[in-house]
Amino acid sequence: MALNIVIMAAGKGTRMKSAAPKVLHKLAGRSLLQHVLDSTAGLAARHRIVITGHGAEQVEKAVHGEALRFVRQVPQLGTGHAVQQAVPELDENGTTLILNGDVPLIKADTAKRLVDACKGETLALLTIHLADPAGYGRIVRRNGAPNGEVQGIVEHKDATPEQLLIREGYTGMMAAPTAALKRWVAQLSNQNAQGEYYLTDIVAMAEAEGVPVLGIAAPNETEVLGVNSPAQLADLERRYQREQAQAQMEAGVRLADPARFDLRGELRCGQDVEIDVNCVFEGQVTLGDGVRIGAHCVIRNAEIAAGARIHEFTHIDGEAAGVRVGEGALVGPFARLRPGAELGAEVHIGNFVEVKNSSLAKGAKANHLAYLGDADVGERVNYGAGSITANYDGANKHRTVIGNDVHVGSNCVLVAPVSIGDGATIGGGSTITKSVAAGELAVARGRQTSLSGWQRPVKKSKT
Repeated sequence: MALNIVIMAAGKGTRMKSAAPKVLHKLAGRSLLQHVLDSTAGLAARHRIVITGHGAEQVEKAVHGEALRFVRQVPQLGTGHAVQQAVPELDENGTTLILNGDVPLIKADTAKRLVDACKGETLALLTIHLADPAGYGRIVRRNGAPNGEVQGIVEHKDATPEQLLIREGYTGMMAAPTAALKRWVAQLSNQNAQGEYYLTDIVAMAEAEGVPVLGIAAPNETEVLGVNSPAQLADLERRYQREQAQAQMEAGVRLADPARFDLRGELRCGQDVEIDVNCVFEGQVTLGDGVRIGAHCVIRNAEIAAGARIHEFTHIDGEAAGVRVGEGALVGPFARLRPGAELGAEVHIGNFVEVKNSSLAKGAKANHLAYLGDADVGERVNYGAGSITANYDGANKHRTVIGNDVHVGSNCVLVAPVSIGDGATIGGGSTITKSVAAGELAVARGRQTSLSGWQRPVKKSKT
């Protein structure tokens, strides 16, 4: 049976007080709308249709997914009017699932329950019981019975004082027989307090035709909460992050404080991983057995092998190339690993050291105030404080190759392309522009001059 998924994403979001369309605001690093698309990606829909309106071009450019189509609602005249715009894209038969682009945490299992309840024959509404359902349409059941047949939905602004006491609200999400849905939305009227076409009016039409109307309760309110303000967005962010933290702890990860943990991608952890407070993980991150992450670290697109220690305030950003940290390596505090950094086993990267597009073999050390860019560093190299690879000539990048057991003194500049042979030593303060053979000592600096009897200038007094 054909499944269509319609996602409503046309609203402006006035209360967000932002120039950006509401559905493009970020939660855990992804737009609200992208969350919904990702949740529905596995539902085997024939078509996924996104209804855009305010900021349509921005929205359509920003999101992606298979079998994705866009229709525009201009002007925005209500939820029923929105679905009317999608009608030409719907199959004649099967089921249409309608979701909201500003309700980002809907789970695939919950959406599937709606589809399964519909079966292309009934109208299935996703509902939620709330202590304060202000703003939600109220579910009106026959004789007010908790499990009674759904007779209708009354929008909050049109509800009577008695109806406002109802605690069961309509989430804005439903599954309907596609052929019937097309027929019903064509009959909608805007004769109401807001002058809009309400999709909820199709409930009465279904009842009039004898089509069963089911109220399917959502598992929890977090899945169905929408975003209309920065405060609501922040609330959902914390709810989401608490869920991620709980899942990590259930898998055995030790979090110093689950309330101070942020995951904006996918995090895979081995056994006995420890994560201190205020760490942020983005993209694809893998932590091997026994990895310890210090406080205030940001790690994006990285693989960190077993036993490695990432000290406090370290920033790792692999972007597309990724970063790899070997077994037992020590990184930080205050270190920065950029795309293409590959650290072997037991490598030490210390405070205020930056590594980009470079590999360091087993046991290499750069412990203080250094830069390694576009370099291949051998085993057991000691790379001195204040030393850098000058890898850019103003137009092109060049590589520096440093052999095994090399000692680079403090405050050196290695001007690429250049190679340093195994066991060579670079004297402190040297600027190296030519390759150095294995075992050699290279010193390239001005000769020291000492002047006896020299006096420091004295500041002249004002008269």
